[in-house]
Amino acid sequence: MNESQVAFIVLYLIYIAVTVLFHNTCFAYPFRLLTTFLHEISHALACWLSCGSVRAIRVFNNEGGVTQYVGGCRVLIIPAGYVGSAIWGSLFVMFSGGKRTATGVAGTLVGLLLISLCYAPNRTMVLLNLGYAVVTSVFIYLEWAVFSPILNYVVLFYGAFVGIHAIFDTYQDTIRRTVLRSDAYACYEQCPCCLPKCVGIQWGLLNVALQIFGVWVALMQMSDECQDQGWWDCIASDNWDLNAEKLWEWEERSANTARDWVG
Repeated sequence: MNESQVAFIVLYLIYIAVTVLFHNTCFAYPFRLLTTFLHEISHALACWLSCGSVRAIRVFNNEGGVTQYVGGCRVLIIPAGYVGSAIWGSLFVMFSGGKRTATGVAGTLVGLLLISLCYAPNRTMVLLNLGYAVVTSVFIYLEWAVFSPILNYVVLFYGAFVGIHAIFDTYQDTIRRTVLRSDAYACYEQCPCCLPKCVGIQWGLLNVALQIFGVWVALMQMSDECQDQGWWDCIASDNWDLNAEKLWEWEERSANTARDWVG
């Protein structure tokens, strides 16, 4: 493990600790609203992908939100909020490991923040989206024109906070209690064989798994093997091919090394 990977893990754990300790404070309030926005924009994206029409996207100051739409596939749209938050958290963590990847995911966030303002936003959402669009754009500029790395740290914090808050949110709204108007209950209405709390448990486990996957990909991107490779080239590299033949070769080398030590 190199220095970049150690620094990444330490910083990620610090972000997790900060998120847990200050989760219910006013410091975390803007970030909780960001998670709500990502929840709602995920509903909207699922609606667009299933050929529906989005009429309004709104985020309220009580940390609630609503996406009004017509058409589309409800089986895809309903779970897209909690699942989408988990995916966004994972993507932020995953792409925080490189300058170009962090810029790409930050730019995508800015684009979605601005595009969503075309869909009948309320005052809270206008202030939220413009604020985050400006702040994130400033960090993109600083990354490329003033000092690097800095955007990586910002994107990693977005990912850590969104991922952990999404887990808390899923637990509070779908596992700890059953809310008749929640997404989990709406999923239950679409598929009565799966109770709302079971749906919530699946979403929570998915969120944890996606956070772990995001950390793994980020560490892989910062590895010495991927130093001179592009992001996709690194992912597709044979360095990470854990097939049986390579595992057997590793075991054989380890056994030979052990015999040399004993001898």
